[in-house]
Amino acid sequence: MIACPNPTEEESIRDAHQSRGQFLARQERWSDLVDEIRKAEDTRRATPGLMAVADLLGYGARSDVVMAVEHALFDGRPAKGAPLLEGVQALEQILVDAEGDMILGAIVAQAHMDIAWFWRGTGWDSQIPKRNREAFEAHFDRARDILSPYRMHECSSPTLAAAKCGLYGAGKDTPDHLAADYEYLIDLDPSNPAPMRAMGNYLSPRWFGTYEKLELEARRTAARTHEIWGAGAYTWVMFDALSDDDTACENLDLEFFVEGLQDILDRRPHQYIVNLLAAYCANTIGSNLTGYDPADQTRTRIAGCADWIVRNHMTELHPLIWAHAATGFDNNLRIRSARGFAAAGRTEALRIIADLFRREIAQGNRIVFTADGPVAEHC
Repeated sequence: MIACPNPTEEESIRDAHQSRGQFLARQERWSDLVDEIRKAEDTRRATPGLMAVADLLGYGARSDVVMAVEHALFDGRPAKGAPLLEGVQALEQILVDAEGDMILGAIVAQAHMDIAWFWRGTGWDSQIPKRNREAFEAHFDRARDILSPYRMHECSSPTLAAAKCGLYGAGKDTPDHLAADYEYLIDLDPSNPAPMRAMGNYLSPRWFGTYEKLELEARRTAARTHEIWGAGAYTWVMFDALSDDDTACENLDLEFFVEGLQDILDRRPHQYIVNLLAAYCANTIGSNLTGYDPADQTRTRIAGCADWIVRNHMTELHPLIWAHAATGFDNNLRIRSARGFAAAGRTEALRIIADLFRREIAQGNRIVFTADGPVAEHC
């Protein structure tokens, strides 16, 4: 038995901030939106699960536009005459009317990048149809033009810096430049793991980097943020880079990575983070054995961490996290049924948790998750 809140605290808080941004945009209260984003930036306000509130407000503000395009592209073939540009063009006019406000510029540019990723998906370049690739590149080019007047290193805005770093998704610059800009973004808000994960993903060879550069930047980030994360930043940078990559797993400093898992949970023991790390270890990594022994040994060790994470830290289950973990945390995954997706995550999580406690269950016990963690009770 384990509590399974629906929605979870984190989901409710994120939805509230996104809805606020969406409401202000629908009411065309753009100056209020910018003020609220700036205030959230100034205090580096975040949800309990460490999502930046400024990012949530900004996403809410552009969500109507980008979701309309996602709907039109749902099956990869937009209907003839589908309104794919009207919404983003309206946003661009608002930016003109606001005389190029930096925060609004970042929001409009990120809308273009969101739409670009809907066109492209996350497959290999060779798998992307020509039309989709051209649309991807066109939206990134427009985002780059919008952001060109703003200098991220001349201000302390994580919103602008995140938008500027997002441009690296088009792969039109060097890994050294990418790492330098992400370093600046991370240093602006070192408590936010999202930029660390994004940098690690882009520095993996399947995108734009090398294993040597990935390892170097993971260690440098851990050193700079040690007071906040201990070894945790090494783990955050490597988090997404390890998925489906035998060489990255083989080369990983495993002891440092596991130390990072422990340090993250010591410093941020919120149930969102607990579920995220447990699902990542058990599912994203643990269910992805490839038959290449040096890499699979690392994966098996990481998967084994799910046992102590669940036993020492878990008090409730967050099904959506487990569902996303099973897909490798694909941000561009198109979900036809949110309820079915969550149900699949819950089923998978309960299967994995039951396997972790198989010895206790075999002895006739049931596992009850209390506020202090799991307890074996004799049936």
